Amino acid sequence: MKKAVKFLYIGKDPISVWFRYGLILFDVVTIIFFVATAHFPHGPWVTGISWVVGFLILLDFSARMWIAKDRWKLLRKIYTLADIVVIVSLILDPFLTGNLAFLRILRALRLIHSYHLLWDLRRDSTFFRTHEDAVIAAINLLVFVFATSTAVLVFFIPEDAKNPYIDALYFTMATLTTTGFGDITLSTPWGKLFSVFIMVVGVALFVRLAQAIFMPQKVRHKCPSCGLFRHDPDAVHCKHCGCTLRIETGGVS
Repeated sequence: MKKAVKFLYIGKDPISVWFRYGLILFDVVTIIFFVATAHFPHGPWVTGISWVVGFLILLDFSARMWIAKDRWKLLRKIYTLADIVVIVSLILDPFLTGNLAFLRILRALRLIHSYHLLWDLRRDSTFFRTHEDAVIAAINLLVFVFATSTAVLVFFIPEDAKNPYIDALYFTMATLTTTGFGDITLSTPWGKLFSVFIMVVGVALFVRLAQAIFMPQKVRHKCPSCGLFRHDPDAVHCKHCGCTLRIETGGVS
């Protein structure tokens, strides 16, 4: 059984790769569910679905812990801690007061460094290998916008708002880009501090994305001699030690 689980989670076979891509799809679906129910009364159906999702996440978490070589190291990963918070919030949701939807949104952190997804993409996608910095920067910015919009939705948008999801996203993007139209504002002290947080972190992530797009791209390929890990896509020799490189490319037609 343990060999079968390892095969699915860390194997190189196409079945293993597609299994891990399926887990990413599951993550996306659960995040959409969390956002859709953030401003929705949690009746029996929502609670039941939450328990089912929590159980599936618990199975996934248990499987990864079971096959991990260093369980303490895995427990210190940010997406592992997020999973623990998500599992607890989903299972105990009916017994706790307040809206815990934002805690569940920590699940979005799994989209950045989930399992061996990046390793699979580096191996399977030439586009990803060539534009990895830009793709990762875009994902980081997307997750930040997603998480902060949900925080605004849960903590600052009134429950009787006509379009709460749109208002939360609109405020986040207006704040992140420092446009500041002023038609939607967070007037409380905590709201103002959160707005500052969005501006500082959001602008930094946006600048990082612009740098990744417009600066010369690098690909990941470990030099067999000196270990240099980043090279130009068309590099034939390592700039550090001069060793011959064999970077996989799509060729020129």
